[in-house]
Amino acid sequence: MQENNLYYQSTRGDKKRVLSAEAIIKGIADDGGLFVPETIPQINKNLYRLKSIDYKELAFLIIKKFFTDYRQDELKDCINRAYDNKFDTEIIAPLSKKMGAYFLELYHGPTLAFKDMALSLLPHLLKKAAQKLNLNQEIVILTATSGDTGKAALQGFAKVEGTKIIVFFPYKGVSKIQERQMLTQEGANTYVIGIKGNFDDAQRGVKEIFEDPVFNKKIEEKNYIFSSANSINIGRLIPQIVYYFYAYLNMLSEGEIKNGEKINIAVPTGNFGDILAAYYAKEMGLPVNKLICASNENKVLADFFETGVYDKRRKLVMTISPSMDILVSSNLERLLWAISEREAQKVKELMNSLKEKGYYRIDSEMKKRLKDFYGGFAPQEESRQCIKEIFEKSKYLIDPHTAVAYAVYKKYIKETGDKTRTVIVATASPFKFTKSVMESIDSRYKKFDDFELTEKMSDLAQIPIPPGIRDIEKKPIRHKMVCEKEEMRAKIAEILTL
Repeated sequence: MQENNLYYQSTRGDKKRVLSAEAIIKGIADDGGLFVPETIPQINKNLYRLKSIDYKELAFLIIKKFFTDYRQDELKDCINRAYDNKFDTEIIAPLSKKMGAYFLELYHGPTLAFKDMALSLLPHLLKKAAQKLNLNQEIVILTATSGDTGKAALQGFAKVEGTKIIVFFPYKGVSKIQERQMLTQEGANTYVIGIKGNFDDAQRGVKEIFEDPVFNKKIEEKNYIFSSANSINIGRLIPQIVYYFYAYLNMLSEGEIKNGEKINIAVPTGNFGDILAAYYAKEMGLPVNKLICASNENKVLADFFETGVYDKRRKLVMTISPSMDILVSSNLERLLWAISEREAQKVKELMNSLKEKGYYRIDSEMKKRLKDFYGGFAPQEESRQCIKEIFEKSKYLIDPHTAVAYAVYKKYIKETGDKTRTVIVATASPFKFTKSVMESIDSRYKKFDDFELTEKMSDLAQIPIPPGIRDIEKKPIRHKMVCEKEEMRAKIAEILTL
């Protein structure tokens, strides 16, 4: 075994160290913690010299530092298969300069959301990992979605041999187009189940199933093994680091910044994975000044950054940015591990407190280490105003999640006067949220449904309807399962004939 391998361990103290292939297959550590790299590798390159590199080359350069047990040819093969013509631009992640900021468009993949950036790669990484570990079990991908992960994971894993994918989504808690994207998914190995509950219920249910030794034993007896496509899986998280470096290099090559100049990054976040990837990029050596964590009305994260208290004891608000309607941000656990200086026992206590009491409070030393972050939130009305303002002033359309990031970025500027150039992460195409986007621009669109509005949006913005959703309302519905949140195990048992 190479001496320079990077190992992963659990945030909650399980002493077992594993290489990336095992961490990617398992998804979650045996003690219920999340896998974290023992060290964050450094980029060790003059970024100016990389400014003309393409997305695939950059992905290889960064990912190989984390997944050291994959051979270079294996990684290159995975990356080449991931970032191919399923993206509607060769650039993969274009940067649009509008309204004095830089919108990083992460929605040019097949399902029109940033989840495609990693979920186009994860199935290939997982398949290679299974070969490396000589696994002969069928891999069952269990995923909870707040709207976008589900379709991107289904798309990535559909028809992949040796896998089944089961997606749970909050029934009536996603946009009509998000729902239709999932319910029309083809592939005999794909299963979509609406649960009568919210995303937190779905996420909690999936985590409990991962941690249930009795159920897992039954699964093993049938020659199955569970894995995850959520960002709790390190194989989902690491590829997300790439686009932050790519945005910076893009700005360098366009002459928008000087080499070494710091940027801010504003991220609309619910489950904290996307902004955590930006934090990892900063830790690797990307010149970042401030990470702006933008929440909607479900502002557990904004409150946490302000007070050091994470408190989920509140009512979940259903908003026009449904992918952020979350009260338990799974990936924050990885940040807790970093800011506690890797005191896994402390992380375990905090997570137990969240589970048992519904909240936790970090100590003053940990809070000091949050100085890289600014947390803010934007009510729905402000998000709507931002959609309207940006369209009217620059003819540029953004979705409601990106609007939250833009609104919080504006608040940050007003509060601080910071003139640092800022990248705003555009996480989804406006075509996924036609109703809320078009109604924000003009109330006359209220009389049309989500699907009729795809044509109207296309006409208004002079953009073709993306292939991923063209005529989606005419496709047959293939998945009709709905269950109570307590029935998730039973539905899995039914699918796998346990």
